[in-house]
Amino acid sequence: MNIYIGNLNYDITEAELSDAFGEFGTVSKSNVIIDKFTGRSKGFGFVEMPNDAEANEAISKLNESDLKGRKIRVNEAKPREDRPVSRPRY
Repeated sequence: MNIYIGNLNYDITEAELSDAFGEFGTVSKSNVIIDKFTGRSKGFGFVEMPNDAEANEAISKLNESDLKGRKIRVNEAKPREDRPVSRPRY
């Protein structure tokens, strides 16, 4: 299951995110989204957990909990929607 985590502390690392979710089961991948222009975190990320029961427990226990000084929002990630093709600017 792919899990969305919002309102992350901008200094959190992927290892710290993985450790927080690892308390509830196996984490196959963690990813903090980085702004390509500034190189800083955008304040959200994703964690993949192969076991749905463990993932659901992590979601219920960690949603609205404190992680490195910020109250995080945790829920199942929705599939990414296709963006419309943009027109070239002249």
